[in-house]
Amino acid sequence: MDTLNILYLVGALLIFASIMASTLSARLGVPLLLLFLAVGMLAGEQGILGIEFSQYNIANFVGQAALACILLDGGLRTSFKSFRVGLKPAVTLATWGVLATVMVLGVFVTWLLDVDWRFGLLMAAIVGSTDAAAVFSLLRNGGVKLNDRVQATLELESGANDPLAILLVTGLIALNVDPAGQTVFGFLGLLLQQLSFGLGMGLLFGYLLSRLLPKVHLAEGMYAILILSAGLSVFAATNLIGGSGFLAVYLTGVLIGNHKVRSTEHVMRVMDSFAWLSQAVLFVVLGLLVTPSNVINVWHYSVAIAAFMILVARPIAVYTSVKPFKFKDREIGFISWVGLRGAVPITLAILPVMAGIDGAFMLFDIAFGVVVLSLILQGTTIPIMANLFKVRIPTNKDPKEEHEVWVSDKASITLYEFEVQSGAFAIGRHPKGISNRVSPD
Repeated sequence: MDTLNILYLVGALLIFASIMASTLSARLGVPLLLLFLAVGMLAGEQGILGIEFSQYNIANFVGQAALACILLDGGLRTSFKSFRVGLKPAVTLATWGVLATVMVLGVFVTWLLDVDWRFGLLMAAIVGSTDAAAVFSLLRNGGVKLNDRVQATLELESGANDPLAILLVTGLIALNVDPAGQTVFGFLGLLLQQLSFGLGMGLLFGYLLSRLLPKVHLAEGMYAILILSAGLSVFAATNLIGGSGFLAVYLTGVLIGNHKVRSTEHVMRVMDSFAWLSQAVLFVVLGLLVTPSNVINVWHYSVAIAAFMILVARPIAVYTSVKPFKFKDREIGFISWVGLRGAVPITLAILPVMAGIDGAFMLFDIAFGVVVLSLILQGTTIPIMANLFKVRIPTNKDPKEEHEVWVSDKASITLYEFEVQSGAFAIGRHPKGISNRVSPD
């Protein structure tokens, strides 16, 4: 019983410390996700508490569940308008963009580490995709408003590129373990299966759940639990039949979030808490898992790979992906810069360790270093780069808060809260004139 209570106490204190650390995020200009990682590392075997944690299976379990919850919440907040303006470039980035990044970076990693090309490509695939948790967190909570097309492209890319990244890592692990048993057609068939099953399950159950919610009458606090449990069920069921659970749960969230009912506003607020809790738990666990001294031993590799990825591989992939869609060069530059890495690469780096591949622990340590560098270099400079590339939109006309009040099961009114600052368009205006200028998405 004492052991159980100690686990409860330590776990709760770590999460408490992570949340309290969030108050420093805005003051220091440090991404919140990085502070979560720091809390985990400080509590780890070489930190203050000295907790020895090397359970990669448990970390993988936590990572999968947390990422599913984060993607579900991201889907709930993605409007159909985003799909209209950003779907084509986002899909191209999530497919060709990931492949191009892995190929270009893979060549560099193979040369840098002086390893077999299969091992080099595996390292590149682990860090080759942007991270939904990092992108959603930093873009939506970073105080920077972007034009709709750039914002939609970045968010949809981060939500849609996980399936290909996971498939590439899985396929390359198999290629490293059993090179003779792998074929190109087998890989392409697996890719088609993952995407088609993920797409089908997400659309089917997203539609069914969006139709079910208006007909179910529950206590307010139960709706979010219902949606979360349903989303995780879709995620697990899709994985069981060989599809991409991450794609399915994201699409399920999109369809539910765009079918507003009386419970929608409350669900969004509760799901926001679930998503933050998932991020905190995930990054603290990943921080516990890493051994800082091992990361420091390969820091030069992490710096070289992060620099090449940010300055060469990612720009090439983005330019070749979105230039045909008539993006401006400054928009392409910003999209290239916001190729944030986060929990996904670290979670993917666990898979080679579990598969027993030679050098897997080095891959994990390098991937961890790349993620930390990405969060520091890219995450802290988003406002600066948004101004530099001139993609930032002034927010003095936007409401500080929006509150939806439902007057019946099918009708609602929206209340807007404005903070009238110098230069705000609300100065000297009647509230009726303000309401005519603002419309909900």
